[in-house]
Amino acid sequence: MPARIEDVAAHAGVSTKTVSRVLNGHTSVRAKLRTRIEASIRALNYVPNPAARGLAGNRSYLVALLYDNPTANSSYIMELIVGVLQACKGTPYNAVLHPFDAVDDLAAQIDGFVATHRPDALVLVPPHANNAKLLQRLDELDIRYSTISSKLRQSRIDIGFDERKAAADIVEHLISLGHRRIAHIAGLKGHGAHTWRLNGYRDALRRAGIAYDESLVVEGDFTFASGMAAARTLLKRRRPPTAIFGANDDMACGAIREAYERGLAIPHDLSVCGFDDTPVSQLISPGLTTVRQPCREIACLAAESVLQSIRDPAMRVQARVPYQMQLRASTIELKKP
Repeated sequence: MPARIEDVAAHAGVSTKTVSRVLNGHTSVRAKLRTRIEASIRALNYVPNPAARGLAGNRSYLVALLYDNPTANSSYIMELIVGVLQACKGTPYNAVLHPFDAVDDLAAQIDGFVATHRPDALVLVPPHANNAKLLQRLDELDIRYSTISSKLRQSRIDIGFDERKAAADIVEHLISLGHRRIAHIAGLKGHGAHTWRLNGYRDALRRAGIAYDESLVVEGDFTFASGMAAARTLLKRRRPPTAIFGANDDMACGAIREAYERGLAIPHDLSVCGFDDTPVSQLISPGLTTVRQPCREIACLAAESVLQSIRDPAMRVQARVPYQMQLRASTIELKKP
């Protein structure tokens, strides 16, 4: 017969209530006692029954990751998923992964999702993290949530990194190589990354005394195809750019593909850099200069924080995780005429 919580309590010489506290992650149990109970759990191979625990505590022991457009940036979403799963490891919680299209009535749709899955907590990815109506509805439903890189101040728990500064850093790298005519393929409007990365691009130009040229900014939607289309527009100009900064790696790779189809050599004829450091940035040749966005760490911290907030509803976390520049062979010093 599978071990029961009563068996664990008897083996450890404690009450079932104390075992329950350890299983639920309460910090009130002394470290020495916690270690003894955890040893009993391992010795008896005890596996909690989430359904029974949910009924007893009116909890589902589920944390849901809500995201949009998984096909547009699958590597980014996968890193977030791994981070949430990592946060659930060793806890009573399991993860539910659910893509939601970014539509106007998302706040209404959430009612059906909550009624069906009864999640104890949600982790929201942009653009959902920037949906004020959705966040308001979650507050009304009294469901704990955390956001990833939200541009709103509505969320009590928001985890991200300084995307604006990171974008400025990578454009300043291009400027340090002698580039002055630098184009930007912007992300999807309404997405926080669109605003922060565009503003970072403009910050770097301003600090270098380079005038902002609207014709050098073309909008994309974070997909490879939109990067190709944007690069096509930019490279047709009478005075094409000598460097392109894509708001994510997929669009930057699309720009490289378009350049190759036009007979241009990367980086000798055109320097290109991206953002996110997804696996494709190292698989293409030459390797893509980019910013490593710590997606997995961000998602893990967002999930850990929102689970802690279930025990401490007044908890507030506004954290920024460090990023790293990844300088590779897709950018080179501009040849002087």
